Amino acid sequence: MFTIDTSTEFGARITKQLADELVIWLTTVGGSGTPAPNPVWFHWNGQQVLVFSQAAKAKVHNIERNPRVALHFNATFTGGDVGVLSGTAVIDGSGPTAEELAMYDAKYAEGLASLTMSAEDFHREYPVLIRITPDKLRGF
Repeated sequence: MFTIDTSTEFGARITKQLADELVIWLTTVGGSGTPAPNPVWFHWNGQQVLVFSQAAKAKVHNIERNPRVALHFNATFTGGDVGVLSGTAVIDGSGPTAEELAMYDAKYAEGLASLTMSAEDFHREYPVLIRITPDKLRGF
């Protein structure tokens, strides 16, 4: 099972970023083998990263073809604070738990309000749940 060593400065920073940052980059691999990075909203439930997507997006098709993905945070302007998670993604047709949904909606309440969109509207437009289970962390 994947764990983050929070006793290190790096592990503590990654844990904080997973809890606090609003955007993470999800990189899938297209049919031609080309990496396809996309900024996405996400929720870390302590073991998996959850991302919601519109149904007909390339990232969904890419994951169905090749479930290996990478996630990374924005680095500093000078290239510091690099954190990259690698793992396996699945399209979860059963959806999020009630707790996961509540945490996600709370995290993005302000962002949704700025889009004049309710949580219900968002989940209607972005109904596909992608669950990413990390198996490797690297960075500095």
